[in-house]
Amino acid sequence: MRALLQRWLPGPATTNLSEQLRSAAGILLGLFIGALLCQQLLAASQLHISLIAPMGATAVLLFALPASPLAQPWAVIGGNVISALVGVACVHWLGNSLNPALLGALAAALALGAMFALRCLHPPGGAVALITVIGGPAVQTAGYQFAMLTVLANSAMMVLLAILYNNLTGRRYPHTQQAHIANLHATKDEVPTVRLGFKPDDLDAVLKQYNQVLDISRDDLHALFMQTEQRAYQRRFGMLTCGDIMSRDIVSAEFGSCLEDAWRVMREHRLAALPVLNRADRVIGIITLADFLEYGGLNDIHGLDHQLKKFLRKSGITHTEKAEVVGQIMCKQATTVHIDTPIADLVPLMADSGLHHIPVIDHEQRFVGMVAQSDLIAALYERRLAEAAA
Repeated sequence: MRALLQRWLPGPATTNLSEQLRSAAGILLGLFIGALLCQQLLAASQLHISLIAPMGATAVLLFALPASPLAQPWAVIGGNVISALVGVACVHWLGNSLNPALLGALAAALALGAMFALRCLHPPGGAVALITVIGGPAVQTAGYQFAMLTVLANSAMMVLLAILYNNLTGRRYPHTQQAHIANLHATKDEVPTVRLGFKPDDLDAVLKQYNQVLDISRDDLHALFMQTEQRAYQRRFGMLTCGDIMSRDIVSAEFGSCLEDAWRVMREHRLAALPVLNRADRVIGIITLADFLEYGGLNDIHGLDHQLKKFLRKSGITHTEKAEVVGQIMCKQATTVHIDTPIADLVPLMADSGLHHIPVIDHEQRFVGMVAQSDLIAALYERRLAEAAA
């Protein structure tokens, strides 16, 4: 009996206390503020219903599961309003000929079919359809106004509040489907991680075979699989970190370093990138050969040497539109990794995002080294040799 009961118990929660409190605060604020705003919005109408009970379930989805496909704006607004319209239609056409219990069940079933057809599946929609049937004289008298005023106002207001709250608290909402990673070289080849790992077509085929509604978007599911593969790799081959493979004796530049000096250093050391640091040794950007080409107008191969010399040469005047120092042409949104970051996390950054050199920072956010594609290749090669020798 104990084993049977344990199988029925849900698994442990994967969210921490902070996320649980964030969700609870969102529901509190969303329902309270939403009710007040809807009261003001519907005050001039003949309806006396400003908030319906299914909004409680909608709020749970919007604030606790904002990444769910069932909680996206079209699902919430479309699912609730369409379900209300279906329920009202059932009352008008069949209300005098069917038992209320059967009428409510039929309204919920037809609402589900409409939500499937219009791709706006939202579980509280079933409750909205049901409440139009058993909600009493006030709801039934309101008829289609109940759907197009109360339900629409409630749903739209909750979505607007969810957009505001979730984004202010660090959750992407609406949680739209992420675009497929494009090949940076503008060829028809897939990015390396897709070529070597499972493909989107594989995931689509499995989802079609599974043939059930999942409360997670396809791109989130793909990302979870990729992260699971990375963790499995780390467990199988050991934990190599960026700190283990990075180069430590690194030449760097400052914001005010002149372009000619930065170019000379990169040429002398045969470097393709220089980290740009402030006085506290924190990364504020990165400058690459591509930056010199872009800002120096060196895309035209004719007269390249003359153009480069002209770009690097100091103008000698105090005010000029010409870039004079590194800070004016560097990439200010430099991607960095932590010294304890596993090297498996570097693969999508370097293979798919096209990063060739990534600065490494320590626990105090200070620059401590640089990891390049060559470092990653060497580490993976050595690990493969060790595996073959074992």
